Amino acid sequence: MRNDAAAAGGAFKAVSRTTSGPTKPTDATEAPAPAKALRPRLAASILLLDRSGRDVRVLVGRRSRQHVFMPNVHVFPGGRRDPADHRIAYARDLPEALLERLVGIYRGRLSVSAVRALALAAMRELHEETNLAVGPAWPGSVRPEGSLPFQPDLERLRYVARAVTPTGLVRRFDTHFFALFTDEVDLDLGALQDSRELEDFRWISVGDPSGVAIPDITARILAALHARLDADPLLRFDGTVPYFHVRNGRPIRDLL
Repeated sequence: MRNDAAAAGGAFKAVSRTTSGPTKPTDATEAPAPAKALRPRLAASILLLDRSGRDVRVLVGRRSRQHVFMPNVHVFPGGRRDPADHRIAYARDLPEALLERLVGIYRGRLSVSAVRALALAAMRELHEETNLAVGPAWPGSVRPEGSLPFQPDLERLRYVARAVTPTGLVRRFDTHFFALFTDEVDLDLGALQDSRELEDFRWISVGDPSGVAIPDITARILAALHARLDADPLLRFDGTVPYFHVRNGRPIRDLL
């Protein structure tokens, strides 16, 4: 699946940041804007967090240079929600309070099944882009039609950010960002491997993502997550969530 959603989910300026030397900014506004404002498509991204060392680290991968949109920048795994994602069989569900919270964000326009599909999309995209599977394998030859090779475990996902791409861009996404501590789930990190979407995987410090080029929105989300981790190292499930969007041409950060 395309990883454009993870790269552009709310990017006010799709500008790369790096401390390893000068680089030409990749500005998403260079692409011709559509004649009519596009409705943002639902998408999801996942931040895998490793807290085994002094600093909490997050997994990012570099978008292939073959991408027309924002090549050669490091992003979180993720992508668009597919129509069939709500039918993916899972091992354990999102916390009920989080399901209700996501439904409330859309004021009932999305069902519980539809918002759960956001988390399932994040798990599916993570597997497609990194080969990582969060959850147990299917026993024996038992595997329902349309399911993933594993049973996604959604129970430990934290909701950490939402970002909506501004109007005027050729692609728009309403992206929800979930975080997951790697030591809380059944996860074989040794299975990590490059894909057509992402390569050159790195574990970077949440508090100091220097050394790799990342989109501006990725930097904003990491800064917000770092502040939240400082105040709440366990990332309690009921924490406030930053919502990055644009209003009247100005970047806005609200709290959900």
